[in-house]
Amino acid sequence: MSDPGDRRIYEALALPAEALDKGGLEILRAGLIDDELYVEARRVFKDHAVWGEVLGDIARRIAAIYSLEDAALSEQDIIADIIEAFASEMDLTPVATTSKPAKKQARPVRKKSASAKKAKKQAAKATAKRRKR
Repeated sequence: MSDPGDRRIYEALALPAEALDKGGLEILRAGLIDDELYVEARRVFKDHAVWGEVLGDIARRIAAIYSLEDAALSEQDIIADIIEAFASEMDLTPVATTSKPAKKQARPVRKKSASAKKAKKQAAKATAKRRKR
């Protein structure tokens, strides 16, 4: 039997006013339950690489939220921290070359858009600036 004083509440975010006015399509939802991340996503893009642009836009918006709440934090520094944490989480580290043949061929490298190159360059500058402090 459950305890009547045990109120399990999930604190969902409110829908954006624009969604209520214009409609739309939710493509991503993330939540923490007992310190574990739960994610639901809708497959909406023909090219899965578009998710990289979506995640980049999300990172920018999160950086804006944090920098508005703390003037000591710049958006660029926050974005650099997010990129660094993302790279670590994805195990994106340089791969040492070996004399053994590769087991599978590497995927072709996509050309980065100008905005992606610019964001990477800005993040690198922000990281270098932080490390000098």
